[in-house]
Amino acid sequence: MAKLVTAIMAALFSLALLPAQADSKDPTDVLGSWSFQTKPYRDGQCIMTGTMRLSSHPEDGLYECELTAVEVCSMWGRSVVEQSCKARRFGNQVSVRSQITQMLEQKFEGLIYVPDNFTLTIQDHSRMWGALVSAATAPVEFRRSEDGIS
Repeated sequence: MAKLVTAIMAALFSLALLPAQADSKDPTDVLGSWSFQTKPYRDGQCIMTGTMRLSSHPEDGLYECELTAVEVCSMWGRSVVEQSCKARRFGNQVSVRSQITQMLEQKFEGLIYVPDNFTLTIQDHSRMWGALVSAATAPVEFRRSEDGIS
């Protein structure tokens, strides 16, 4: 009987620990889907929003990524750009370097779109902040998308 009580107590104790383990997220885990938005730039005439998905890469600290950027500027309209990218993490810093794969929408003919690169600081598992570094620069915030990692 004592063995049964001990086994039940051990099982209950193990179950009590599960939520604590599930909630302990690595603050530097950046895998998954993110949405982002810049502050206004080009004298307040442009803003960029978009999504980025980071996936694992065999090399430690390196990530494959894809992003879709939506830039809206009062002077030339809206551009939607699909980009492939590589991200590299150095401690709590993330550097994203992109290449344009496809212009999905472009309102202004002849507009030359430059790939969107980012320098970011990881705040926690759900937020990164930093700068858009492209044809223009602007502060940017990345938030982990609600759908998480799949």
